Amino acid sequence: MPKCKLDASFCLLAQCEPGKKKTDYYDTVTTGFVLECRNSGGKTYYLRYQNEHGRQCTHKIAAYSDITFDKARKEAQRLRSQVVLGGDPAAQRTEKRAIPSYAILAGQHLDYARTYQKNPANTERIIRLHLVPRWGKLRLDEITQPAIAKWLAEKQGEGLAPATVEKIRVLFNRSFELALRWNMPGVVKNPVKGIPRKPINNARDRFLNAAEAKRLITAVEASNNPQLKHIVALLLLTGARVSELLRAEWRHVDLDKRQWLIPTSKTGRARHVPLSASAIEILRAVPRFDKCPYVLPNPETRKPFVSIKHGWQTARKAAFLPGLRIHDLRHSAASFMINAGIDLFAVGRVLGHVDHKSTMRYSHLANDTLLAAVEAGARKMAI
Repeated sequence: MPKCKLDASFCLLAQCEPGKKKTDYYDTVTTGFVLECRNSGGKTYYLRYQNEHGRQCTHKIAAYSDITFDKARKEAQRLRSQVVLGGDPAAQRTEKRAIPSYAILAGQHLDYARTYQKNPANTERIIRLHLVPRWGKLRLDEITQPAIAKWLAEKQGEGLAPATVEKIRVLFNRSFELALRWNMPGVVKNPVKGIPRKPINNARDRFLNAAEAKRLITAVEASNNPQLKHIVALLLLTGARVSELLRAEWRHVDLDKRQWLIPTSKTGRARHVPLSASAIEILRAVPRFDKCPYVLPNPETRKPFVSIKHGWQTARKAAFLPGLRIHDLRHSAASFMINAGIDLFAVGRVLGHVDHKSTMRYSHLANDTLLAAVEAGARKMAI
């Protein structure tokens, strides 16, 4: 264990002693600073020290060829200061290496999502297309809030819709919330938390009036899809989501009680949809298929429709309603109820809204009804 004052000249000429695999030269100036010379010709700077438990530890500084002597000595002095103050550089490096990359967290996040999400494909798509390409190779402790905020702003600048950027932010935030719950190394706080949510106004409120609804009903009557007329009529009469109706089963429909149970909705909660006399009439008229549990199945497969897009586009074109979405029938059902004088709370219950804010998008329709009432009252007083 030769001891000497290490300097640039000594380290340049130092070699492994003959007959040995390696020789360690200990510096007499900085305690624990070592140059290791191997018989292969390789050289490495180390710091050797005892940790707080009295255990001998070795911390690699750098290979001789990768760093200048002055930088190696400064790093040795810095590390030695940590040791004197109770630190353990070798343990810190081990902990650093144990911090996983975001790609590892993303994989665990997706595995967890598959245990409870009905459609984890949306989560998988955002992780695969947006999050992993940018953050996958970084360790979790390397991901910072300023970098995330800048990246999200760039995403919107690339032309992504604000709602899409918000989905990315929410999913990234969820990743780190899970990392904190799972006590993953390197995560002491959520770097996404605190990044403000950008205001989004992507609501497309399209409401059919009575004349438009009548044209649409006429158009779907002529559709090549024999079930489309039932689907469209029931969407207008119930305000249900199209996915809920296409998966509806007879065991959940009670024609006597005039009630339809939707066991699992978008909100994750079951709800009962009241059925009007018109809806009951349609349900009694729809064809039933032997051993088929679905109310409105594809007649050919006896399973729920994968898509009704073609028939829908043909019908709306025939009804002169370009741009009308199938989801707009849900909005239209709400507008018809509100314009009939039904209060927002009741409409929200029919639609299955958990948050009253979802129903408030129809508040202007209620105002139109109230305005018509006061106008009628004013005309009466003028008589």
